[in-house]
Amino acid sequence: MPSPRAPRSPLETWATNATQGQLNAFSGAVGGFASGIFTCPLDVIKIRLQAQGSLVPVRFVSRSRKHELYRGLTQTARVIWRGEGMRGMYRGMGPLLLGYLPTWAIWFTVYQHSKVTLPQAYPYLSSRPNSVNILSSIAAGTASTIVTNPIWTVKVRLMSQAYRPCRSRLFRKKRIYRPHWHYHSTLDAAYKMYTTEGVGAFYSGLGAALLGLSHVAVQFPTYEYLKTKFTGKGMGASQDDEAEWVSILSASVLSKIAASGVTYPHEVIRTRLQTQRRPVPGAEFLEGLGGFTRLRGTGLSGMVLQAKYRGIVDTFHTILREEGWRALYNGMGVNMARSVPAATVTMMSYEYVMSSLLRIKDDANDGLDEVL
Repeated sequence: MPSPRAPRSPLETWATNATQGQLNAFSGAVGGFASGIFTCPLDVIKIRLQAQGSLVPVRFVSRSRKHELYRGLTQTARVIWRGEGMRGMYRGMGPLLLGYLPTWAIWFTVYQHSKVTLPQAYPYLSSRPNSVNILSSIAAGTASTIVTNPIWTVKVRLMSQAYRPCRSRLFRKKRIYRPHWHYHSTLDAAYKMYTTEGVGAFYSGLGAALLGLSHVAVQFPTYEYLKTKFTGKGMGASQDDEAEWVSILSASVLSKIAASGVTYPHEVIRTRLQTQRRPVPGAEFLEGLGGFTRLRGTGLSGMVLQAKYRGIVDTFHTILREEGWRALYNGMGVNMARSVPAATVTMMSYEYVMSSLLRIKDDANDGLDEVL
């Protein structure tokens, strides 16, 4: 009779007893955490580029772009570094990590669960795997977006604010516009948003974020299709051959480029809505990133405040009218430089952790069979 195995580590014990959903959630959370640490500075740069159009008061807006402080990856990084230092490059790191953990934990869990349940509920989908992947991706994106939108709104608010003026000679003549809020931390931002703007502030940009489900509807079905073509295995399957990791890397990069190129403008719209303060009774008249305009004819005593951007369609038309179509692609180069490595780190981490956990689970089950 074979001798009993050596005592297992806590991770082995957990992996052996965990359900498939728990393994997906854990692997997704690890992938999101790794991605967040790796790409935070690029995320800050992207948010600054996307949001700066709403920093400029309407009377100064023009398509000449002469009032823009941030232009491109290297110039924006230089402005942030000289004005705010390392702290500025990692502005919003707390909510970024706090958001990535549940986002990807929820996403991978719902995605894998939907891939199983959809064909069972609708048998005609059994012969349409690509349709199942697209619908599963949309379901997963909807669940994770609704749950985590408040975290992402706080993150965008923190990342869009600058603490000190830039002292660089290159930008001394620039007219610099900044948010009218000042948050000291993630909790401080959440508290001030709640007390001054209400619960609705945390769901600013939710419509645009849900519109962004078109992004995941392109990215993950494309990834799974490419991975299956390259390796013959679906997402989350155990990887036995080291050469398969090159295929996973290629599938991650290609799928993210395709999705980002097709759906990018919605990110700019979402950022504008998230960085806009909501009008509340007794609020001050604000311009710039506060995004308020005064309704004439009401007088100072009865002044009504109206948000600059009112919904997805209005935001789209306002940006086109005031800044031109190029503003809808502000930060796209930075986004590619950020999102492609981020997606690659996320998927590689997820596949590696998932593969390792499945191997531990299989080894434990094999050992149990030998003992029995």
